[in-house]
Amino acid sequence: MDSLKTSEKTVTPAVPRSDEPAVRPGFCVFNSKSGALAGDEAAFKAVLKDADAVFSGESHDQLKDHLAQLEALKALSEARGEKVVVGFEMLNMTLQPVLDEYAAGKLTEEEFLAKADWKTEWGFDFNLYKPIFDFIRANKLKALALNLPKKVVSTIARVGLEGLSLEQKKYLPAKVGITTNEAYIKYIRQSFEGHGKARARSSAAAEQAFLRQYILGSGKSVMSGMFTFENYLAAMCAWNEAMGSRLADFLNANPGFSGQVIAGSGHVIFNAGIPASVASRTSGLRPVSFYPQDASACPSVFPAGDSGLADYVWYMDHAARFKK
Repeated sequence: MDSLKTSEKTVTPAVPRSDEPAVRPGFCVFNSKSGALAGDEAAFKAVLKDADAVFSGESHDQLKDHLAQLEALKALSEARGEKVVVGFEMLNMTLQPVLDEYAAGKLTEEEFLAKADWKTEWGFDFNLYKPIFDFIRANKLKALALNLPKKVVSTIARVGLEGLSLEQKKYLPAKVGITTNEAYIKYIRQSFEGHGKARARSSAAAEQAFLRQYILGSGKSVMSGMFTFENYLAAMCAWNEAMGSRLADFLNANPGFSGQVIAGSGHVIFNAGIPASVASRTSGLRPVSFYPQDASACPSVFPAGDSGLADYVWYMDHAARFKK
C-alpha cells in the first residue's frame, strides 16, 4: 500500500473495433430514493461532483456497463483531476506491483496481460475494460488491485474463516464483518442455492451464477453437500471486506482523493458489500453507488421494484449472452 500513497464464463459479442462508431450507455439514471431522473450528462456529472467514493457495479460481460463505469470515471476525474484512484475486482492484491507498472505506462498491454495472467485469473475479454485502463494511463491516475486471491475465497467457503492458514489470513483485514442486511443475505442465499443462470437476461441472476461459480468452482464437489451456507456467506463477506478495506486504507492515507470501485454488481447491490465495508472504515465519506439494470428503453417512471438496489439505478439495453 505504501507504494500507492500521495466452469462457464460468458462474453459479449458487442466489443467494437477501433474503427466503429463509439457506443455510449446513455444517461437513464434514476435516484433510487427520490425516483428522480438524472437524464443527461450535466445532471449525471452533478451527482458525482462531490463524491469521495463511487461504487460502479457491472455485469462482467456487458459492454455498456463498462462504458457507464468509464462515464463515471471521466466525471470523477473532471471534478478531482489526478486525485482519483480506481480499484479493480478483476485483479487480486498480489498483482499490485504489476498494476502499478501498467498504470504508469511502464508495461505494454501484452506485458500486463501476461504478468497479470488475465485470462486465467479473470477470463472476461480485456477489451471490455481497456477504455478504463487507457483513461487511467492517459490521465496519470492511481489504480488498486482489490481482490482476494481466489484460493482464499474458496477455502473459506469450504472450511470457514477459522480454517484459513496464517499465510491466507494475511490477505484479510483484522476484522471481517458478516453482513446483517436481510435483502443482501437473501440475495447471497439465492446465489448459493443456484437460482442464477450465467446466461440469464436478468443482471442479478447472471451475477448470482458468477458468484457461485467463482466461490465454489464447478464439478461434482459442488453438488455433494460439502458446502454450508454459513461458510458461503462468510466467503462472500470476507471477499467484500478485503476489497473494501483496500480502498478505505488508500482514502484514509490520501486525503483529497476520490475512489472508484469497478466490481460486479453482487458486491455493490443494496450498498451492503464493498460500500458497507468502506463506510465502516472511513469517516465523513460521501459515497455514490450505481447499479446497472437491463432495459430495452428508459422507463418513463422509476420502477418501484428497483428501489434500494443502489443509490442510483442506471438503465441500459444489455446484449444477449453467449457461451465462450
